[in-house]
Amino acid sequence: MDPIQATLLLVAGVATGAFNAVAGGGSLIAFSALMGVGVPPLTAKLTSTVSVFPGNVASVVGGRRDLPPRADARRVLPTAVLGGVAGSVLLLVTPTRVFDVIVPFLVIAASAVLGLQDRLDGLVRRSALRHGREHPAALQASIALGGVYGGYVGAGFGIVLVATLALLQPEPLTRMVALKNLLSAVISFVAVVLFVFFGTVNWAAVGILAPATVVGGYAGARLLRRLPGGLLRAVVVTFGVLFGLVLLGRNVL
Repeated sequence: MDPIQATLLLVAGVATGAFNAVAGGGSLIAFSALMGVGVPPLTAKLTSTVSVFPGNVASVVGGRRDLPPRADARRVLPTAVLGGVAGSVLLLVTPTRVFDVIVPFLVIAASAVLGLQDRLDGLVRRSALRHGREHPAALQASIALGGVYGGYVGAGFGIVLVATLALLQPEPLTRMVALKNLLSAVISFVAVVLFVFFGTVNWAAVGILAPATVVGGYAGARLLRRLPGGLLRAVVVTFGVLFGLVLLGRNVL
């Protein structure tokens, strides 16, 4: 890896951590950067998952005071683990050529989810203010599907999950975000273990990206919060859509 590629990954790692702290969806940046320096799509997906995991753990630690009671967490964690295993295994057994074809659509879909974040945030806040009743079966099913999505795709997972939790549980918004962070970390951990033992990870890239995401999440977020969140999101969404279209033209059309 030459100095230019290493610098690109370093910048992408900081941006990934900072954007995850501000708006979510930052893993799309790391994934795109890895492909930009020549890492194959499947390896890039596995590497980006391993790289952003420390940031997921940091989010849980930072919001530990808002975590739900242990009994509530224990009800949903096994479902999240099973979903994460299913999604990760599905990714590992997907032939490389098939994944190359799927990647453009995944990138565009993740960009669309990020672009709809304002609407999802509004839905979350309205639901958080409403005193409804719990829907345990629907909650378990949603977390299982979310685990599959998180293990296979990852990008945009947190945005979708917090909206789902808000719809199905009458809890304060801060508690739902903390639970989302916990579930994301658990699903990411499952994926990381499977990817490390059964997949191909670019460890040189992880060595650059992982610490950069932690720095970005802690320090970079302070700077980014002074900038318009809508502008930042628009930049990443536009980049994601254009990047997905380029991949579509190269790999599919």
